[in-house]
Amino acid sequence: MSFSAIIQQDTLADALNAATAIVEECKLNTTPSGIQITAVDPANVAMVDLSINESAFESYEADGGTLGVNVERLLDVVGMGDSGDLVQLELDQETRKLNIEISGLSYTLALIDPDSIRQEPDIPDLDLDATLVFEAATLSRGISAADLCSDHVSFAADPDAETFHIKADGDTDDVDLEVDSDELLSAQVDDDCESLFSLDYLSDMERPIGSDTEVSLRLGSEMPIKLRYSLADGDVSVTNMLAPRISSE
Repeated sequence: MSFSAIIQQDTLADALNAATAIVEECKLNTTPSGIQITAVDPANVAMVDLSINESAFESYEADGGTLGVNVERLLDVVGMGDSGDLVQLELDQETRKLNIEISGLSYTLALIDPDSIRQEPDIPDLDLDATLVFEAATLSRGISAADLCSDHVSFAADPDAETFHIKADGDTDDVDLEVDSDELLSAQVDDDCESLFSLDYLSDMERPIGSDTEVSLRLGSEMPIKLRYSLADGDVSVTNMLAPRISSE
């Protein structure tokens, strides 16, 4: 296979940050139309489905193939540059290593046998009761508030009031952030729904998202959530899924 690309540092770093929120290593599927990453964390709790479109690159050539990478190490290398710098990536077909150049720095990254990396998950088609769209700052505020009193957080939606609640119950304290129609960019709620999730996973998923980024959250009752957003003016699209913690009550 052949692969070479040039991309702005901040675009690639943002995409890799979204991937490292879920996994340390993954498969880069280098299709002619861009790079696709689909991966699930070792506990089978969280998933990322990420696309970097060909339009995100200054130049891009790929004949199709899969690269196994330590995505955290790749992000560390990309982080040696500054926003706006160009990152050059090229597969050395003889050594099967990835040559990276950025701001005068040359780095040769050893690749991982794709067969040794966890199999990519199938993306389930879920029937979820609510679709809520809001700025990521709202999600960040709710997660930060919940983290003050608990290690889990629940998301709930009300079809009558068209409100969205981010709630947490701790041993002594509790918190409830109500997001009403003034803060919701759009809301479609077909039925009452509520699910409980791990704050650790949600914090990792939320961290790469800019505060003014528009996010779409799909929610059901004791069902996984789907969190979708775009980066780099839509050239990078990210979907996260997170399994719920089933309440024992």
